[in-house]
Amino acid sequence: MHWVTALSAAVIALFVAYFLCSSPTLKRNGIPLRPSPGRLPLIGNGLIFLQPRQKLFAWFVKCERQFGFETFQISVPTLPPGVVINDPKNLEYVLKNEGLFPKGDFVKSRSWDLFGNGIINADGELWKVQRKAGVHFLSNANLKVLTEAALPAYLTKTISLLGTSQPEDVVDLSDIFHELTTQLFGRMAYNMEMHHSDAFSAAFDYASGATAERFQNPLWKITEPFFGRKHRKSIAQVKAFGSEIVAQAVKTKQNKKPVSNVNTKSGSANTVEGISGSLIHSLLDTIDDHSVVADAALNYLTAGRDTVAQTLTWLFYCLMGHPDVIKAIRTEVDNVATASSSIEGEFLDPSRVDTALFQPSALPYTMAAFYEALRLYPPIPFEFRQCVEPTTLPDGTFLPKDTVLLWCTWAMNRSRLIWGKDSDKFRPESWFDNGKLVTKTAFEFPVFNGGPRLCLGKKMAESVAVQVIATFVLHFDFEALDNNERFSKDSLTLPMEGGLPCNIKVRNHSPGGKP
Repeated sequence: MHWVTALSAAVIALFVAYFLCSSPTLKRNGIPLRPSPGRLPLIGNGLIFLQPRQKLFAWFVKCERQFGFETFQISVPTLPPGVVINDPKNLEYVLKNEGLFPKGDFVKSRSWDLFGNGIINADGELWKVQRKAGVHFLSNANLKVLTEAALPAYLTKTISLLGTSQPEDVVDLSDIFHELTTQLFGRMAYNMEMHHSDAFSAAFDYASGATAERFQNPLWKITEPFFGRKHRKSIAQVKAFGSEIVAQAVKTKQNKKPVSNVNTKSGSANTVEGISGSLIHSLLDTIDDHSVVADAALNYLTAGRDTVAQTLTWLFYCLMGHPDVIKAIRTEVDNVATASSSIEGEFLDPSRVDTALFQPSALPYTMAAFYEALRLYPPIPFEFRQCVEPTTLPDGTFLPKDTVLLWCTWAMNRSRLIWGKDSDKFRPESWFDNGKLVTKTAFEFPVFNGGPRLCLGKKMAESVAVQVIATFVLHFDFEALDNNERFSKDSLTLPMEGGLPCNIKVRNHSPGGKP
């Protein structure tokens, strides 16, 4: 009879485990939410979230196609109950009620090592202080200096360097874009010479990937002590770099002699020298704790350089597979460049074109292509919130305290309900209505977040991206090395696995050439 006793004990243990590990069933208008596909007894969706990233993206797209705007439940053992929202009305409610839906312990416990008290994690007054510093840095006056002085200067150097490459040379556009945004943001925000090849970049990339894995692995607290040595080392390097940013800013502030390597007129707040380091100095003026300032500086740095560079990388990946789109962009850019020529009938000399002319308002199709890249390859593919008290979503879904809310921007941006039957295709034309560029609401197209946390850098990202795109297509032709599909590597953002190697050829603008 021992086997009967053993069997009974096993059955009891399973029931106890199920009771302890399973999530309570959530309801909408009193009716239980439908569970997500692939949910298993005891482990719920645990195995789903352990899949490679691209398969996880595909799973969320499958769920969006199955559920549409319907909120559905996910569950992972040991974690609070969770829901996935796809309805723009629900998302609007969540984003506009920041106090009800902060990042919460679910997010902070996983990202604290990397982001600390920075604006990505911060709530309440600490968030407001950091946001105020960001508003000051990204003012219209500073943005004008950035796009009319600093960016053209760095673009000139980049174009000159690329112009020396031979047609058979392999150039990684991902590295080029990251170097450009790193230099630009480092100088403008912190008055520091920064490069993508710096040890900080590699350390942050690894730490970001390891942090992202925490959101997929419910046992990360158990596994990391054994397998997280490199992660801990990378975090230490990132934190050391944050301390370096603060130390240099404090020293510069004490000496009151800001330095800039960009050649512009000096002595005015309306020049690069006048605003270099304005973000870090604003943070130091309002936050006494230098460790918090370092966290804030690192948060802004990663948000400012990575998201734009990654989107540019995905865009040029799309362009090399859609020659009709790059032709349309090139026609638009050539028209703006030619109109600026001082001699009528003169053939176009790209080196004499002021790239500051390439503004979003002058290049709507180029802007649409950037939006389309953001749609298909959102730099933040997942977002989480956690409700701090019981509440009910607009669709009637009741959420107990501590419920985790997740929306997959990757999947929402492929919704046929919002984007039509061709939502999987790269089509910049879809952003036009009667010849005019249109946009979606932040809740239909949440790549820049929304509500109080609407991305401060939205206008900067658009202006920088359009100028970079226009300048590159004006000067060069691009050819992919192969037709292989590209994927994202593990990260909190969307870096391209293996970069974007390609061949670059200088365009021929002479009268007898074929531009």
